[in-house]
Amino acid sequence: MMPSRILVIQTAFLGDAILATALLENLHQAFPDAQLDFLVRKGHEGLFTKHPFLNQVLVWDKKKDRYRGLWKLLLFIRKQRYEHVITVQRFASTGFLTAFSGAKNRIGFDKNPLSFAFTATATHDLESGLHETSRNHSLIEFLVQTPVLRPRLYPTPADFEKIKGFQQQPYICVAPASVWFTKQYPADKWAAWLRSVPDSVAIYILGSPDDKTLGEDILKKAHRTGRSENLCGRLSFLESAALMKTAQMNFVNDSAPMHMASALNAPVCAVYCSTIPDFGFGPLSENSRVLEITDSLPCRPCGLHGHRACPEGHFRCAVEIKESQFLDVLRESLARE
Repeated sequence: MMPSRILVIQTAFLGDAILATALLENLHQAFPDAQLDFLVRKGHEGLFTKHPFLNQVLVWDKKKDRYRGLWKLLLFIRKQRYEHVITVQRFASTGFLTAFSGAKNRIGFDKNPLSFAFTATATHDLESGLHETSRNHSLIEFLVQTPVLRPRLYPTPADFEKIKGFQQQPYICVAPASVWFTKQYPADKWAAWLRSVPDSVAIYILGSPDDKTLGEDILKKAHRTGRSENLCGRLSFLESAALMKTAQMNFVNDSAPMHMASALNAPVCAVYCSTIPDFGFGPLSENSRVLEITDSLPCRPCGLHGHRACPEGHFRCAVEIKESQFLDVLRESLARE
């Protein structure tokens, strides 16, 4: 029997929510008439404004009334009478929502502490280099027999209209921030190679309001005479995605903007400092490049998510990535156009 109501849960970081949209794409393709809902953490719901096939987006505010909010969510979820509830996280909180959802099929990874109460589990494999979208897809393989689809976001016509003024000349986007320090290419290094970008190419810095100071610092040190603007905090998630779609190239860290580019099939160059693509979070765009240190380091990778500071104190995995590597990618991108 075709499922009528499905809930997918991903309340982790922004990039994780974007990658989970690959599940939404596959589920919608397989069951176009099903009611498909998505649960995300507060602040990420803007990714799904006027999404064409999501019925509703549920929101968990992890900072305000965290546990009371979780209980209210559970009561709401139980009232929806979902046939399938799928959590792509390995944490007890989302395992709790799944295990006690009342759904006929309660699905999650075997490493979730409440997996004993699930009706189906999948092995969470971090060792083989499998991409996160494929790991997530393993949760629904018994439901969906089609290949893994790319994650996808849906900027609206209004989003594309908002960014028209920035498209008057060829441009690149730079998203220099990250939640984790050791995933973030240093500001001085961004500025150093941006000085060499031709004046005929505009530079737009993308990020949240919290990234505004970082963006200003980079542009100040870049000493450019060509057009450059700090758009941190000035564009919504979907407006930023719309701008990335038609960029000559998007230069990003191993962070959410990389996955945003993948979800628009936008050209992307991902900079890997302390982490590595083999963790399974690499870019998926057809025009994708990866930049990382050319020499091997015994301390790299130093963790799945990175750290607040370099554990060794030298941060060689970032500072030894050369400006010439960026400029080679830029030249190729401009030549392709």
